[in-house]
Amino acid sequence: MAEITYYVALPFVPAEDGIAPAEAVECFNPNAAVMRAEALSRKPGYVGAVAFSRTGDPATGDFGMPS
Repeated sequence: MAEITYYVALPFVPAEDGIAPAEAVECFNPNAAVMRAEALSRKPGYVGAVAFSRTGDPATGDFGMPS
């Protein structure tokens, strides 16, 4: 199994019933994901953002829980 770790910044936007995720941005490393999430959370139209990582095997589609 060839495990890969993806680092992601995920912004959120207002929705009729609360908030909804916008388009996720893949980043090169954990620091880049945190910095991108911080920047996205300040952009007009976004209400917040989170940074997370996920490890798994893209060939099989098996991924662990985000952390």
